[in-house]
Amino acid sequence: MNQRHIVPLAALLVTLAALPAAAKVCNARTYGAKADGVTKDTKAIQAAIDDCANAGGGTVKLAGGTFLSAPIVLKSNVTLDLAKGTTLLGSPDHADYPAKTEFRAPGTQSLVSATHAENVAITGSGTIDGNGESWWAEARSTKDAGVVGAVVFRPRLVVFDHCKHVRIEGVTIQNSPSWQVVPYYTDDTIIRNVRILAPQHSPNTDAIDPFSVSGIVIDHVYADVGDDNIAIKSGIINSPGPDAPSKDITITDCEFMHGHGLSIGSEIAGGANNIHAERIHFKGTDQGIRIKANRDRGSQVFNISFKDITMEDVKTSILISEYYPKVLPEGDVAAAPITRLTPFFHDISIENVKSVGSGTAGVIVGLPESPVKNLTLKNISIAAEKGMTIAYAEVKGAEVRVIVKSGEAMSIARTAKVEIK
Repeated sequence: MNQRHIVPLAALLVTLAALPAAAKVCNARTYGAKADGVTKDTKAIQAAIDDCANAGGGTVKLAGGTFLSAPIVLKSNVTLDLAKGTTLLGSPDHADYPAKTEFRAPGTQSLVSATHAENVAITGSGTIDGNGESWWAEARSTKDAGVVGAVVFRPRLVVFDHCKHVRIEGVTIQNSPSWQVVPYYTDDTIIRNVRILAPQHSPNTDAIDPFSVSGIVIDHVYADVGDDNIAIKSGIINSPGPDAPSKDITITDCEFMHGHGLSIGSEIAGGANNIHAERIHFKGTDQGIRIKANRDRGSQVFNISFKDITMEDVKTSILISEYYPKVLPEGDVAAAPITRLTPFFHDISIENVKSVGSGTAGVIVGLPESPVKNLTLKNISIAAEKGMTIAYAEVKGAEVRVIVKSGEAMSIARTAKVEIK
């Protein structure tokens, strides 16, 4: 025998000990889950999560049937996997969702959450359903029900709070009582091949709300919801601070149906930068490209790009306004003192856009004390009922074509500087 190929037993044992153990698989049915859509499986699902986490990580399997549940909490190194034809359904009992401080405001615990966790995933071909109808009815009867901080906010559906290395892939997420997927102060997130659904008029059912995040990829997402298809945020209204920005965000190859469009803002007190969206199709949304804020919720928004965008039957193709929730100011406009919450929108490019059947081609309007600066439009084609309004803004570009059925194609205020070749 060749002596060079003999491995001492002690060395072999050390090598084997250094190899990772096989990840644990925890089937929720093994822990007592019934998946009959009637029995609450909360304790069984949470026991499976905890057992996997205590083993150093693994996969919690939900397979076959409807797992009715109150809120569950994911842990580090745990994947929640929903098999095809499987639903995790939120409990209809509002008392199952405890009040909590969330996002520095009064809130309610979400159906699925993780806090200060790493290497967490939600995968599979199944569905997470928030069972939100009763919550929507309540919201419709409550003043300011959609304003964070004004009321005890309804449960979101999936929340990652101060997490790292998060992945959501393959699943359908739907019918949240309010916002559906929220990475909050979370770094390195991938949301890919996901469907996010809610009825057209369900209140505040934003599909994805990245909130003070760093490094997120949103890819091949289909969203048909009642509010923003995506709303990038970084602070609440009248935030006392400090607020971290949302930054380094890439959005690619998505399809947005009903909803309020791809938005940056309105609550953006920490700012937003390095955000790039490409190959997005909008059909029937209220807005397409939207950047929004006001004097009570703004900050620096810059290095933003939208490229290769198509739209059909969108009410307003491009909407950039520092007067949210209004679009345009009412009456005479006077400059206000600049504060930590003054919005500053600058260094934004919009390229290769084709929109047909739009109601309004666009609105680009800044504040007297904070005009929109260095906005570039290139190769833009919009067919709309009404044209584009530009005020308190500096816009440059080339190959911009706006075709309207009535009025001016482009209404440029004296407060705007527009150079389009």
